Amino acid sequence: MKQTLLALLGCTFAGICSAEPLTIERLFSDPALSGATPRALEYSPDGRRVTFLKGRTDDYNRYDLWEYNLEDKQSRVLVNSDKLHSGSEELSDEEKARRERQRIYGSGIMEYSWSEDGQALLFPLAGDIYYYDLEEHSSRRLTATEDFETDVKVSPKGHFVSFIRDQNIFVVDLQTGNERQLTTDGEGPIKNGMAEFVAQEEMGRMTGYWWSPDDRYIAYLQVDESPVDQVTRSEIYADRIEMIRQRYPAAGRANAKIRLGVMNLDSGDTRWINLGDNQDIYIPRVQWARDHLLSFQWQSRDQQKLELRTYNLKTKKTKILLTEYSDTWVNLSDDLFFLKNSDEFIWSSERNGFKHLYKYDLSGKLQSQLTAGDWVVDELEAVDETLGRLYFSSRKETPIERHLYSVSIQGKSNILRISQRSGMHSIEFSKDASGYIDKFSSVTTPPQVSLHDSAGSRVTWLEENAVDRDHPLYPYQNQWIVPEFGNIEAPHGQDLHYRLYKPANFDPKKRYPVMVFVYGGPHVQVVTNSWDREFNQFMAQQGYIVFSLDNRGSANRGASFENPIYKNMGTPEVEDQISGVNFLRSLPYVDSSNIGIYGHSYGGYMALMSMFKAGGYFKAGVSGAPVTDWTLYDTHYTERYMGNPTVDMDSYKTSSVFPYAKKLQGDLLIYHGMADDNVLFTNTTKLIKQLQDGGQQFELMTYPGKKHSLRGKQTRIHQYSMIKQFFDRKLKNQG
Repeated sequence: MKQTLLALLGCTFAGICSAEPLTIERLFSDPALSGATPRALEYSPDGRRVTFLKGRTDDYNRYDLWEYNLEDKQSRVLVNSDKLHSGSEELSDEEKARRERQRIYGSGIMEYSWSEDGQALLFPLAGDIYYYDLEEHSSRRLTATEDFETDVKVSPKGHFVSFIRDQNIFVVDLQTGNERQLTTDGEGPIKNGMAEFVAQEEMGRMTGYWWSPDDRYIAYLQVDESPVDQVTRSEIYADRIEMIRQRYPAAGRANAKIRLGVMNLDSGDTRWINLGDNQDIYIPRVQWARDHLLSFQWQSRDQQKLELRTYNLKTKKTKILLTEYSDTWVNLSDDLFFLKNSDEFIWSSERNGFKHLYKYDLSGKLQSQLTAGDWVVDELEAVDETLGRLYFSSRKETPIERHLYSVSIQGKSNILRISQRSGMHSIEFSKDASGYIDKFSSVTTPPQVSLHDSAGSRVTWLEENAVDRDHPLYPYQNQWIVPEFGNIEAPHGQDLHYRLYKPANFDPKKRYPVMVFVYGGPHVQVVTNSWDREFNQFMAQQGYIVFSLDNRGSANRGASFENPIYKNMGTPEVEDQISGVNFLRSLPYVDSSNIGIYGHSYGGYMALMSMFKAGGYFKAGVSGAPVTDWTLYDTHYTERYMGNPTVDMDSYKTSSVFPYAKKLQGDLLIYHGMADDNVLFTNTTKLIKQLQDGGQQFELMTYPGKKHSLRGKQTRIHQYSMIKQFFDRKLKNQG
């Protein structure tokens, strides 16, 4: 494990590879050290091309649409964003929030969607909608209003383009160009066809309406936010303070009311589906099974019950196909697939402790379990009904790698592994499952994108991203450090996976300070064989051991590994991080008196809890944008893991940082964006007030106008320079 990219890529110390010192300024400058990384990769519906968004060489944050044409085997710009719209792009507040939820940043073409026949593309750009005809190579502006159109879709049959404007659903007839407003009561707290805050932030659902396969109906959610508390939060900028009135569903408080309806486009009438007497529920997923059959997932507020239901437009009846229960919580997924050639569907469940795939018929009767074992399925990727096989990604061999597998739809054959290279494979299949896009990386390989047939043979590179003389990583590769992986047997009996970088010019006879990089929260995994965040690499090159460990509560290890945090956040995670420090202390080259911890968001919470509850283990800590009081966070995320504070307030008190803050022993640095609308800045102000009242010293950095992600080159350079300097002062300089 002492190899470096130098050896792997054939460089020598004789000067073939130049050596430049890696700096924080370089980490956040263009082009990215990891090289070109196309995003929004997908097959066209007709299977003739693969499309993706790619930043320009003269402006890496402005994106055009590219294609790889499968007929002539060439890559080229398909749509230049300047041909649609050039100049500055003013975003609405709704779109700014939506992009923050999606974690996307840039200008130009940021999203696109295909017509069903693969002959046209839709682009929401600068608040309007552009329709691009591939045969005529011409664009048409469908809207030209001062209002902002969002969530743009082409109907399945290609007759209409739909979008949201002013909290209502609109359609444009592509043949006549006529625009039609479908809903009219969207205003104030009423929103039609839009995803509510918790759906966007916590459920991964960015839309609130769905076309039927035959273009005749639109299913949509109507959200009534009037029950949700209106809170006033301040967004502090360098030159002003904006007071934002926002409906925020804090844990234990009222959620938005939701209705699910189906509109007939011919008549304009909406038929509202009976969701039951209990209105305090969630509808996390909606999907058409057939032209006349709508499926939706009904979730109880405590998230311990999830029902898959269908509504039949012909019989006007609702049916519960299956129900998932848990004593803790039921995780959501996107693994529902309705077979077209039989009255069956594929579904994933964690009922046996690990997420696996099952086949049911449309009456809700279980037909067969398709995968099984003490490992988890990541995602159902595709189904090929002609060949009778389905494809899924999984951690079958090891939790730190994700691979592509296939199995018979009948569940009567062995599971076949398709991807071969060790690392992390993110998969996007063609519509007919004949091929897939593989976005791959490992600790020794920056992200690469390749095209494969369904058996796994590579057809071509879409972005080989080879580290040659022109690659941005080339000047630094002979100093790149490859981390080690291993397991720790914790007191509770479950192995904990870790990743460890030894410092540059490592000498086993010396003792080195340690930076523990932590996240620690649910649905996230830090320790993977993938291209890592380059700040960890930088700190190793600055003489630190950099260590990360996935504690209980983190993802991809099954329910028994996730569930210990239920109504108990901040305890099992810290216990496991202590196990990690005990392991570090056992290493002869670790300076056990100089161990620091750093994390952002949930990782910021973990840094605080570790400093407060295990102060003897950490000499210094950096906490970025931390949650300090779980009653300040939203309903869907927080109540899933902590219960409802109206009945579980004791759990909330013991999981907040405040009861333990007085035990702070080491040096603490806190930073936070002052316009954060995810983890509100109030989390930090409450904590610093308590520390000040207690006479406890700490360091604080605030970022005016910055949201949770602290975007912006100069902000990032400042942030990470500050972290590095803090650890240098506290863990290196003993003066």
